[in-house]
Amino acid sequence: MPTSARTVPTGKAITGLAVAATLVAQAGTPALARSSGEAAPLTLPAPTGRYPVGTVPLHLVDRSRPDPWVAARPYRELMVSVWYPARRSPNLPTAPHMSPRAAEDFGKTLAAALFGVKPGEVDWAATETHARAGAPVSRSAGRLPVVLFSPGFGAPRSVGTTVIEDLTSRGYVVVSVDHTYEAAQVEFPGGRLERSTFPPQPAQDAMNKALEARVADTRFVLDQLTRLDGGHNPDAGRRPLPAGLSGGLDLSRVGMLGHSMGGATAAQVVHDDRRVDAGVNLDGGHRGAVARTGLAKPFLQVAAEPHTRAGDPTWRSFWDRSKGWKRELRFTGARHYSFTDAEALAPQLTGLPENALRELIGTIGPGQAVAAQRAYVAAFFDLHLKGRDTPLFGGPGTRYPAVKLIP
Repeated sequence: MPTSARTVPTGKAITGLAVAATLVAQAGTPALARSSGEAAPLTLPAPTGRYPVGTVPLHLVDRSRPDPWVAARPYRELMVSVWYPARRSPNLPTAPHMSPRAAEDFGKTLAAALFGVKPGEVDWAATETHARAGAPVSRSAGRLPVVLFSPGFGAPRSVGTTVIEDLTSRGYVVVSVDHTYEAAQVEFPGGRLERSTFPPQPAQDAMNKALEARVADTRFVLDQLTRLDGGHNPDAGRRPLPAGLSGGLDLSRVGMLGHSMGGATAAQVVHDDRRVDAGVNLDGGHRGAVARTGLAKPFLQVAAEPHTRAGDPTWRSFWDRSKGWKRELRFTGARHYSFTDAEALAPQLTGLPENALRELIGTIGPGQAVAAQRAYVAAFFDLHLKGRDTPLFGGPGTRYPAVKLIP
């Protein structure tokens, strides 16, 4: 998430945070209408699919490798969220957008930089998802294809909830991954909070190492999903799993979705792991070998308006060398953070200066941006994981006039 909103996001991490903070500082602190204790919490748009949504967090421990960022950690720990079509369970609690300590720390770090919101002005822990925590898996959904989600550099796994919930409601298991010590904050069971070890402007070798760590994280998560589907509980604390989750995953149909550096991660994982069939990059510059080799598997590139192949040589190289099914979409009026939950949340901060809002999410209407992003991501995975035809990639999308298909 914290890559540049002004320039092509090719790895200049945290630049977007500095740009947003500067713009907010120039215009003054927002007078927030939805601050803690004064009004309703910020809200996320409801998913549009036929299935209710359930979710469960998992604490995963990879004892086969030391942590790449903290030498004192002899093994790698991750937090993931598993989202799945659920049976209606109105008596179960709705899962929060972020866990309590992570939300508090978010308010001190990313929220302060992106939105100019002072700590305590917004109760980030009060925002709810539309998923029931631990609800049983829907029996009518059958065996479910799996999509992995990786957020932008420095961002928590929660930033993609708007798209994740919608894709889940259409009949997918979606697994979002926190990349510990790179993400600004990760909360583990018991309230333990681990923060990023990265400086505001990491060197390029650190960014390349981060990509390698992300790919290893993702492949390990996929290993644990295989164990889960086989009847094992991979959670480090052996916390109960939702009924029907084991045995409910179809791991012969796997895709990956990511924003910014998460999109670069998706491309590299699709390249490296034969288990992953197709991927989507939401406005991320490419890194690693895949930028030079391209892909022979289906891949969708989604760009904010300023992001073009002419301006990003990694996109040009990747596109020219990819021989599989490929499409590139450009969202007119969108900016880098249009492909995160900021598209839905930022407009609710009524005092956010207009220039800062435009820098974050552009001029595209939030409702149109969210609907189009959800539709194209779902259509891509429906086509390549479920074999369902779609008209969305055949030409100009009149249903979503802001979306342009780039030849």
